[in-house]
This record gives sequence, structure tokens and C-alpha cells, in this order.
Amino acid sequence: MTTTTRLPTTFQRFRRLRRTEALRNLMAETRLDARDFVYPLFVTHGRGVRNEIASMPGQFQLSLDQLAAEAQELRDLGIPAVLLFGLPASKDSLGHEAYAEDGIVQQAVRALKEAEPTLCVICDVCLCEYTDHGHCGIVSASGEVENDTTLELLARTAVSQVEAGADMVAPSDMMDGHTAALRVALDDAGYTATPIMAYAAKYASAFYGPFRVAAESAPQFGDRRGYQMDPPNAREALREIEAEVAEGADIVMVKPALPYLDVLSQARQSFDLPLAAYNVSGEYAMLKAAIQNGWLDERRATLEALTGIKRAGADVIITYHAKEAARWLATGKA
Repeated sequence: MTTTTRLPTTFQRFRRLRRTEALRNLMAETRLDARDFVYPLFVTHGRGVRNEIASMPGQFQLSLDQLAAEAQELRDLGIPAVLLFGLPASKDSLGHEAYAEDGIVQQAVRALKEAEPTLCVICDVCLCEYTDHGHCGIVSASGEVENDTTLELLARTAVSQVEAGADMVAPSDMMDGHTAALRVALDDAGYTATPIMAYAAKYASAFYGPFRVAAESAPQFGDRRGYQMDPPNAREALREIEAEVAEGADIVMVKPALPYLDVLSQARQSFDLPLAAYNVSGEYAMLKAAIQNGWLDERRATLEALTGIKRAGADVIITYHAKEAARWLATGKA
């Protein structure tokens, strides 16, 4: 007679709830949704312009006449928002086109709102794309980026964007006091209901390289480490976020996302405001390069990265993967 040794029952069988896809879906603690995404757009002057960005496959510099089709596609995919970056016709030391009534971003806001009024249009507020020196503010004779004089131009930029129809503004310059300056200017202009999404913990990251090519915004001298955050610092990020909240930010952001998931998680535990994370150009390019070389499964790797960002605490994910991720999620193959 054969005897069977009975296994002890003290251990848990976690595999029971992983056995089928239906069970895994039912037990998922973190759920991605197209409604989590904000899709960045690079807009430029001209007509019929759709220039693919070499370091960001599938991303383009787009002229205004291309935006209606983009808005309709995003609507069909269930992606609720865009973040606009502009390539000006000309640049100067004060970045005049950033706050011009007929600036490229202001025109893009009007075009998108005409094409799809329900789309949430968010405008990046910074001067780096518009200045001939490529820095995010006014540069003094000694080569320093001036904080307080820059705030006035940032405030003018935000007001002009909202006057054009923007739903939200997002200061990314990392000048101290920028959210307070924008809040006062918007309120004084009668835009008390316009929210601010502050780039609160924006690090001086090596992962911005492809963006600076796409937006033609690389600094012409020096770098931005004097005003963007130092990568080793996490406690400082929490102080930055706390200051932005006190200044009136409605949403706070951590940028980049994947190298700073620890900061994102700490921010989620410390603050109750909506929390955004920017899955930046270098993160996108890194994945795309591995995918093009056949080293990673595109769908699985992309959705795993985005899920990690959401699991760390992001309510809003700004990502160049938004369209393809939305398509995969819609098929139920996430």
C-alpha cells in the first residue's frame, strides 16, 4: 500500500490567485487606464509639417494644421489631455514668443480647442525653447540665470496661454517662487479657476537629451544644474513640493519618473494633492531602442514601466507612450 506524505499547511499558496489571466486581472492592485495619461506635443510653424524625431521614434514636430487629427485620435483613444511645447519662429534673449499673443503655443491652444473642445490642454511654462541662449530664464551679464526677474516673464507667459484657451499651466523652469508668481498673475487677470501643475521636483537629469533635440532647447553654454534639482537629493524634493503646495500648486510633479520612483513614492505618502510623474524622453528612447533591437517585448515592457510609475503613486502620467498604451489597454491585453 502506497502512503502519501501530507505537506504541511502552514505556508500560503499565493499561486492560487495567479493561475489564470482572469484571476490575475481580478486581483490586480494597480490598474492603468488611458484616462491616466497626458500626451506631450511639439508644435511648430509652417504647414504640412510632420517631422519625426530621430531619437524618439513615433514622435513628431507638428505644424498647426496637423493638430486637429491629433486631437481626434486622442479623443478616440480616451486620452484626456495634452501638454504643449512650442518651437518658435525666432529666438531672442528674453524669449518673446513664449508670451506673444500669436506665439506658437497660443496658436496651438486655439487650434486644439477648436478641433476638440473637451480636450484638456495643458501648457508648459518655461523660456528655454524661446531664448537664444537656451536657458529657462533671463541671463545676467555674468552668465547667471536671474530668478526674480524671470518670474515676471513666466507669469506673462502663463496668462497669455490661458487667454488663448489653455485649461491648465505647468511651470517647468525651476525658478524659486514660480508657482506663487503664476497664481498671483492668473488671479489678477481673472483666471482664479485655472489650475497650476507645478514641476516641483524636477531633477537635472541626463534623461532629457532627446527632448532637447525635439524642442530645440539645449542650453548654448553651461547647464541647468544651478536651478534644477541635484539627483542624489530626495529629502530636498519633499521640501520643494511642500513649498509648491504652499504657493498654490493644484498638482505637483516628479520628473523624471523611472529613476525617481522612490521620490514619487515618498511624495505620495507625504502629500494628498494629485501627483503627476513625467515619463521623460530619455526613458522613452531607452525602451524604444531596446525594442527596436529585439531585446524587449514592446507591449509588456512599456506597460510594466507605466504600471510601475502608477504603483509608486502617480495619479497622472505624462508619457510619449500614451497612444500605444491606450490601444493595448483598450484591447484588454494589458
